[in-house]
Amino acid sequence: MAVPSNLKADVRAQMQTKLAAGLDEMGLLITAEQQQKLLNYVELIYKWNQVHNLTAVREPLEMITLHVLDSLSILPFVESKHLLDVGAGAGLPSIPLAICLPDLKVTAIDAVQKKVSFMRQVKAELSLANFTAIHGRVEAQTVPSKEMDTKFDTITSRAFSEIGLFLTLTKHLLAENGKWLAMKGAIPQHEFDSELYKDMHISSEVIQLNVAGLNAERHLVVLKI
Repeated sequence: MAVPSNLKADVRAQMQTKLAAGLDEMGLLITAEQQQKLLNYVELIYKWNQVHNLTAVREPLEMITLHVLDSLSILPFVESKHLLDVGAGAGLPSIPLAICLPDLKVTAIDAVQKKVSFMRQVKAELSLANFTAIHGRVEAQTVPSKEMDTKFDTITSRAFSEIGLFLTLTKHLLAENGKWLAMKGAIPQHEFDSELYKDMHISSEVIQLNVAGLNAERHLVVLKI
């Protein structure tokens, strides 16, 4: 579905070039149609950002790196049927994942209404049948309910909270044998050292991520009970 562009043609072309080059560098095979949806998604963030301040990143070219490619860096580690993105904000990483994994059922939750409204607008404009946005606090959710009919085999977050609190607030929504994927910058050793985390007796693996064009540390913390 086409999204009316509010960007100059040369900016859109630069975005397309940067996205394709980044995906190639990261070894991600994303169809041309999916790439166009990712670009349309960035345009929607840019458009809404003028009024609603969804994200601190203001420039579309920076959004390609800091939002889209950063979100897709965890794509190779998503092996599930139902994924929950906690504190999703503008839909990161959930919307890029939903675009690139159409067979994955993706649910995003955020406590800020304007961000949920934006995610629902993206769902409508990009025809993301596999994506659902929920307004509320994750700790207040129950399964089954009107908005959550099953538990999740993967629960992820990009900028929600420190690891111990993330696990505490979401463990009632994790399916048996499920896993958490916590996206972090530098390795958060202080979070592993917290009493809240230590008391949960969780196994963890830290994976270094490669985000094309980003000169900063990125890590994925994979956690299982």
